[in-house]
Amino acid sequence: MNYIWSKKSLLDFLYNSITSVVKRKDFVFSDLFAWTWIVWSFFKQKWNQIIANDIQYYSFVLNRNYIWNHKPIYFYWLESEIKNLSNFSKWEDRVKVILEYLNNLDWKKGFIYKNYAPGGSKWNEFERMYFTDENAKKCDAIRMKIEEWEKAKLITENEYYFLLASLLESIDKVANTASVYGAFLKKFKKSALKPLVLELAEFYLNDKEHQVFNEDINKLILNTSHDVVYLDPPYNHRQYSGNYHLLETIVKYDNPQITWKTWMRVDPEKKSLFCSRAEVKKSFKFLMDNIKANYVFLSYNDEWLMSLDDIKEIMSSRWEYGVFRKEYRRFKADRDENRNHKKDSVIEYLHYVKLQ
Repeated sequence: MNYIWSKKSLLDFLYNSITSVVKRKDFVFSDLFAWTWIVWSFFKQKWNQIIANDIQYYSFVLNRNYIWNHKPIYFYWLESEIKNLSNFSKWEDRVKVILEYLNNLDWKKGFIYKNYAPGGSKWNEFERMYFTDENAKKCDAIRMKIEEWEKAKLITENEYYFLLASLLESIDKVANTASVYGAFLKKFKKSALKPLVLELAEFYLNDKEHQVFNEDINKLILNTSHDVVYLDPPYNHRQYSGNYHLLETIVKYDNPQITWKTWMRVDPEKKSLFCSRAEVKKSFKFLMDNIKANYVFLSYNDEWLMSLDDIKEIMSSRWEYGVFRKEYRRFKADRDENRNHKKDSVIEYLHYVKLQ
């Protein structure tokens, strides 16, 4: 998935820093702003038990597949609809049959085509070029079929979220955007002109039971306790509900009302107080005052809404405080989109506190 400020380049820094503080190897790792799976998936591969949470539903869908799913899925109930499925016994082969079936569906002119492709939106003031006509219609067909199977109880919850995650991953590869969905490009880029191919959203198998939540973090912490917590909150005023509104619509597929100007969902969005300069410090203090955990780590760089002094003041009020630092290159799109950033690099701070 294309995410701004992905932590992929910082994984070694994060892992080495966290494990230098937490001496135990087999700890429960809670990622409570799990808007991407980059960090927790790395820890899942280290055979840790994972708890993940995010307020956005599309992120929950991805987490529900990549974290919760840790055992093979077989799609047994689809043998009545896909005749050759019963010829295969290995789960990997059965998944390939399912994906091939979905890739060969007749295209549909559904909500995505009518609102986010040139052909479907040509009657509006502007043609919307998020996807080509062909890819939008194929996305609609696949999404409709997944929902049909779910409502008919032909797939389990694990299989349902696996298919939704596979669709999100695949459609994102052919999106005509600069990593976020706040706007589309005026001309189709090369990757957007490629045909949509539904591919496997691969998850890691292990013997750990994992948990996934779709809640406001400051409500979640009142009813849960944790071992090692990692926090990667929104980094500025731009809400992820707006940046990734189209992914939210694809997974919900609820035919929402959208605005004529921005084409975003107009139903009440799940907005984070961590994107508000006026509210972020208050919200973070509430979190740190109420969270029940042995260790808390906070990723925050030198251009975010809270100052280093604010963070240190709040985090050290209860526990022993420390911080790690690493300089890295700015995300390319964040330099190019007329945001007037003067620096080519930023400093990532990993603040931490420990109870013991």
